[in-house]
Amino acid sequence: MRLFKKVVIVGTGLIGGSMGLAIKKNRLADTVIGISRRKSTLSLARKIGAIDIGTRDFNAAAGADLLILAVPVNTLIELSKKLAKIVGLDCIVTDVGSTKEKIVEKLNKLFPMFVGAHPLAGLEKPGIANACPHIFKNTICIITPVKFSNKKSLCKITALWKALGSKVIFMTAAEHDRIAAAVSHLPHAAAFALIGSVPAKYLKFAASGLKDTTRVAASDPELWSQVFLSNKKNVLRSLGTFEKNIAKIKSAVRREDCAALISILNRSQQIREKIA
Repeated sequence: MRLFKKVVIVGTGLIGGSMGLAIKKNRLADTVIGISRRKSTLSLARKIGAIDIGTRDFNAAAGADLLILAVPVNTLIELSKKLAKIVGLDCIVTDVGSTKEKIVEKLNKLFPMFVGAHPLAGLEKPGIANACPHIFKNTICIITPVKFSNKKSLCKITALWKALGSKVIFMTAAEHDRIAAAVSHLPHAAAFALIGSVPAKYLKFAASGLKDTTRVAASDPELWSQVFLSNKKNVLRSLGTFEKNIAKIKSAVRREDCAALISILNRSQQIREKIA
């Protein structure tokens, strides 16, 4: 089922590369072009079949009927100013950013056919070397339209994510960022803080408990620093809640209050069991 003629992906890393692989595997486009700053990334992207053509020239986006922005938030917004002068007004534009309010506000002003999206999929290991065409299967993709979003763009982006195997959910950018701060940004911040709290000389004794709870601390620092800062208000709110819960455990341990500890841990266990 072909949805597009010429797809251009800016940022052929883990998510951008995986989208390229999935789009080609499902024959959703005639041509997939990747734009990246590194020749080595483009070379590998072509070798594994994620793109047909690789270039560092943004002018390659001219004539695209779908432009996918798969780079960190600040980079995405900055590059969009340049790309808006290259792509046609009829080009559908979307992104895969982990925060949405800032992106949606800026890009809706630049691209009349823009639709924000965030696939809730990925791996802790970044880069094109870890790209996988099945990474979006049985996952959720949140799409964040606004009142004046172009209907054709919205339908095409929805069809794209469904074709890649995702369940599509619509919500506002503000709602997305509140949810993402709690279920994604906080766990990453906690994992970074947790692994940073373990003395290096003890790491050789690390078993599955530490490995499982800090897995996402292996994620790209540049990407996640931009995610935290672009969703500052919600991230700070979630971190505040986390600090209060840590303080309760700390207080119960200090007081040697076993009953209080069991109550806290029981409640957390019950909440965890609600996750499918």
